[in-house]
Amino acid sequence: MNVNFRDFPPQVSVIMPVYNGERYLAEAIDSVLSQSYQSYEFIVIDDGSTDKSREIAQSYPLIKYVFQANRGVASARNRGIEISRGEFLAFLDADDLWLPGKLARQMDAFEHDPALEIVTGHVEQFVSPELDLAAAKKYSFPDKPLPGYSPIAIMVKRCAFEKTGLFHENYQHGEAISWFSYALYKDINILVLQDVVARRRIHGDNISLIKIHEKNSVLIQILKHSIDRKRAKGSDK
Repeated sequence: MNVNFRDFPPQVSVIMPVYNGERYLAEAIDSVLSQSYQSYEFIVIDDGSTDKSREIAQSYPLIKYVFQANRGVASARNRGIEISRGEFLAFLDADDLWLPGKLARQMDAFEHDPALEIVTGHVEQFVSPELDLAAAKKYSFPDKPLPGYSPIAIMVKRCAFEKTGLFHENYQHGEAISWFSYALYKDINILVLQDVVARRRIHGDNISLIKIHEKNSVLIQILKHSIDRKRAKGSDK
């Protein structure tokens, strides 16, 4: 008897938000489908795209495609969390890439230490091939892998979201940092692997690069809220 393991509830839910991401979407999807670990469901949340993102995502039979009106990346990730079935959650943006062993290394870490709630790794930056060197020089980014305090690098136990809540939808460019700061406040058990697990694409449309001044303002607000929470926690002792 042939057994199709995708008929069983998945261990991992992979959630990919996309908004007008036709240029890089297929490459991002392929980096998920090439994972050595295969017990996952793959959900693409289209956050109101008007390009060919729908056609690209729906051309892959294994993807569950969901469309919603444009509400931002945090809302798209949260929608994916709500409809997902896996005990573990992993995220990839539609312009970035995973390395083939990402899910396997993270699942191994959870199996070795069941107390872990988040496992992340390192992220390396790369310049998208279509961006010429003159354009690339306008952007400042690390030239070596850094610890991945970013959704594209993490795997999270579903139960961790019961402590932290979902991604904050009021922050347009700092929702991940807001969530991580609260995870630290709640003493979530995090392991950072030394492995590079994801590659972040540097390209002309990076929101975090183009809107750097707006992002800095948001980060200041997030930092203040984080400090306020820690002070309140300290005063309770």
